[in-house]
Amino acid sequence: MNKKAERSSRIALTLLFAGLTFAVILLFLLMLAAFIIIFVKTDLLSVASGIKINRPLLIFLFILFCLVVGAGVSFLLSRILTGPINRIINTINQLADGNYKARLKTGDLLSRHPTIIEITDSFNRMAEQLDKTEILRSDFINNFSHEFKTPIVSIAGFAKLLRRGNITSQQQEEYLEIIEEESLRLAQMATGAMDLTKIENRTVLGETEEYNLSEQLRNCVLQLEDKWVKKDLEPELLFEEYTIRANEDLLRQVWINLLDNAIKFSEPKCAFIVAAAKENGALRVSVTNTGKTIPPEALPFIFNKFYQADESHSTQGNGIGLAVAKKIVTLHGGKIFVQSTSGKTVFTVELPA
Repeated sequence: MNKKAERSSRIALTLLFAGLTFAVILLFLLMLAAFIIIFVKTDLLSVASGIKINRPLLIFLFILFCLVVGAGVSFLLSRILTGPINRIINTINQLADGNYKARLKTGDLLSRHPTIIEITDSFNRMAEQLDKTEILRSDFINNFSHEFKTPIVSIAGFAKLLRRGNITSQQQEEYLEIIEEESLRLAQMATGAMDLTKIENRTVLGETEEYNLSEQLRNCVLQLEDKWVKKDLEPELLFEEYTIRANEDLLRQVWINLLDNAIKFSEPKCAFIVAAAKENGALRVSVTNTGKTIPPEALPFIFNKFYQADESHSTQGNGIGLAVAKKIVTLHGGKIFVQSTSGKTVFTVELPA
């Protein structure tokens, strides 16, 4: 439904409520008018016929009639007007209590109104997203705990071997290297979790400066040299010199996360491409790698926190990097999107030039 249709349906709902209220008031005014007419006629009839009319009984019967009619109309209106509202409140309470499977359902007459349908659809989408986030959060805790435990056990095991002694200098060097790698891995996971918390709580970009974006991209590629050399990858840098006004430290996190992902999921002995160009008043930076295609059903969730398209968890990661990257790009007033077809995956960041 477009914005104009939504506005029209909401106005129509307002008019419906106003019309029902007006109808109730009019009904009671008519009843009051009828009573006055009857009261006057009974006086005239009493005078003309000489029959004495019991006024208290007449007033009592009118009040009783008003109470019965009023109770009936009130019950009918409450069913029409408050039924959907009560249903919404009850479902919201279920959601607040942690039941993320709770969904609103339309059923009565008012629930067929476009605005009520809009409220229902919006609520159900929200509940669905909360449900997915809860599942991702639970998976993240399980995976994060497992990934945290693995290097800790590894560090503890090799530390015990070093304490026992009776090992060659080559073995000692090998064990120390493993301990160092696993310690760095732990630090990286902890830093990722803290980065996500800091970035999510951030509402303003902060200090910005004009700097050489091309130089920053080259430095980020060099920073990850050990990783791409291990896989025998070849970086291709396809860009001229560009400057940009932005938060340099925050954007560095974006490039590091995208490059790290590209290296991680690239097939060995392939090239990964970093390109930049100015298009339509925007600066577009893309990172391309050759590897497994991301399934189409995973693409809409790829930037959600805790989400990992690789459900086997055969590669290291905790589903934080891309969520951090998206938040930073959004703070810069830009966009980030992904395309993955025929074994090639391209992440593109579009920033105001």
